[in-house]
Amino acid sequence: MEIRVLQYFLAIAKEQSIIRAAESLHLSQPTLSTQIKHLEEELGKQLLIRGTKGSRKITLTEEGMILRKRAEEILDLVRKTENEITLSDHTIFGDIYIGAGETDGMRQLARVAGKLRELHPGIHYHICSGNAVYVKEHLDKGLIDFGMILGMPDLDKYEALKLPSKDRWGVLMPKDSPLAGKESISPEDLWDKPLLLSQQETRGRMILQWIGRSFSELNITTSYNLLFNASLLVEEGLGYAICIDGIINTSGDSNLCFRPLSPSIETDLYLIWKKYQIFSKPAEKFLMTIQESLSVEIS
Repeated sequence: MEIRVLQYFLAIAKEQSIIRAAESLHLSQPTLSTQIKHLEEELGKQLLIRGTKGSRKITLTEEGMILRKRAEEILDLVRKTENEITLSDHTIFGDIYIGAGETDGMRQLARVAGKLRELHPGIHYHICSGNAVYVKEHLDKGLIDFGMILGMPDLDKYEALKLPSKDRWGVLMPKDSPLAGKESISPEDLWDKPLLLSQQETRGRMILQWIGRSFSELNITTSYNLLFNASLLVEEGLGYAICIDGIINTSGDSNLCFRPLSPSIETDLYLIWKKYQIFSKPAEKFLMTIQESLSVEIS
């Protein structure tokens, strides 16, 4: 399977037409069709469903959709590798890829990134947002250099740097809700309330242990991946979101407020990367800078 043919396949998937894809690639239609036919024969699977004469629109088979996703990841990794190899030996110039969930701890990485970019303006940052599962999957595939996650990582797979900040858990709610008058929220306060819970926590046990109830005993109306979207549902009265502090602005004219859990729950933050990873110069400099920053704060 050649990189060039994967690029041809993605062009067809994007254009939904062999004719338009051939034009964008500056190839003849028969040449492009032959290349894709050879790819299907190599894989032993049909990748494209060709339209009839009345409709020449191309659609992907199930195997074609799988290949499209993997081909995009492969080509992203190829581009990243080419950039790292072709950089000057004397100039720190290039890209740093970071995966992170929604957390106020991102401010610490942002400060380091800003400081480093002042010294090396040729460094560019790419931030991918997602939960811990998403971040670790992208690390494992080599699509990002670093990940920031909540909770202890698997130290058999990853190197880890514990960050000094912690994420505090609580409840996001409208300012006029019955629980808004409390300084903190106890498990009993939520037993009969409609709840919004992050998808990561619906697979975990931390909140369940705190709240002292099983999922079947709770009224979990919504699971969410991004808290901003969940906050809109909270504002419309769909329930109380159990979440991390500092992500949604609850000051000023906001209709929302945040109340911490009691007993409190705080989660450690870690910067992680793959064991035995060979960093690009920008990524290596980023790690050195954040390590130096943390040593100064500790001292």
